[in-house]
Formats: sequence, C-alpha cells, structure tokens
Amino acid sequence: MDEALLDYARKYLKESQDALATCAKDAGFFETLGKISDVLASALSGGRKVLLCGNGGSAADAQHIAAELMGRFEKERAPLAAIALTTDTSALTAIGNDYGFEQVFERQVRGLGVKGDALIVLSTSGKSKNVLRALDAARERGLVRIGFTGAKGGDMQARCDLLLCAPSERTAIIQQIHIVAAHIVCGLVERRLGAGR
Repeated sequence: MDEALLDYARKYLKESQDALATCAKDAGFFETLGKISDVLASALSGGRKVLLCGNGGSAADAQHIAAELMGRFEKERAPLAAIALTTDTSALTAIGNDYGFEQVFERQVRGLGVKGDALIVLSTSGKSKNVLRALDAARERGLVRIGFTGAKGGDMQARCDLLLCAPSERTAIIQQIHIVAAHIVCGLVERRLGAGR
C-alpha cells in the first residue's frame, strides 16, 4: 500500500482510539450510559417499547440497536420490544411524499408512541430536522427522549431528557462511538433485567 494511504489509515485509527480513550476517562459519559440503561430497562420491564430513528449511517445504527434488543445481545432471553422507525419503506415514502421528509419520524412517533415508551434518536450533528420533530412529538406524547449526537450537541440538547455526546466532530468517529455506547447500553439493560452473564 502507498505510504500516503497507510498514513491516512494510521491517522484514522489514532483518532478512533483517542475518542474511545476520552470516553473511557469521562465519568459523565458512564453516568449517562447508566441512566439510559435504567430508563430503557424500566420502560421494557413495564411493558413499554423503544422506538429508534436516525438518517443515513445513524438509520443503520437505529436498526442495529433495535435488532440487539429484539433478538439478543449476549444472552438468551425474551425479546425486548424495539422498533426502528427507519425500516418501513411504505410508511417512509408515503409520509415523505404526502407530508414532507421532515415528518417521516414524527408521524410514526405520534402513531406508535405511548406514554412511558422511550425514543432513541441518533444525529451526529444534532440538527436533523426530522429527528428534532420526532423529539418534539415524543415530548407531547410522554415518551422519554434519549439522544446520541456529537461533541456540540446541536439543537438536541434542549429536546432530550438524556443526551450522550460523542467526543468528536467527525461524522464517522461519532457513529463509531454511538454503536460502542449502544452495545454497552444493551449489555447493561440485559443485566438489569436479569439476563446478564
């Protein structure tokens, strides 16, 4: 491999490593992970569900997290109610066509969300309009609002009950931190619900 390409790879891995190391030293990061897992465990054990949404890579992460909860993360257990609002192409295209893309998650939250559910939104910028509208709808319907974003927090800060900020402004690194954090949350939820090992 060309030395310039190797240099890019080394720098990227170093930036990833530094971001994870920053998280590992941040007591507030761990506190937020704990609070998120407490909220999710409480909602799920009370017969409520988790809704998730995001755009692009964050949409894929929403689906990934929903799958870890609905299937399993590390232990055989009962399925946990989780729905990624990014997967129903008929709903997404109908809402996008009839109402506009900014409402694709909001209308699903209004249709599926009930008081006591949790909404997890992922936005690396914290400024995605469709995500912000979903948070506003969740507040009106009594859902607990959980956000995963980047270092700056964007407009999500004022709209979330709990906000996990990845210590980076680079989209790909933020997304890496989000999925690592989500895996930790899934493991903590399993342990809180008595399914840990």
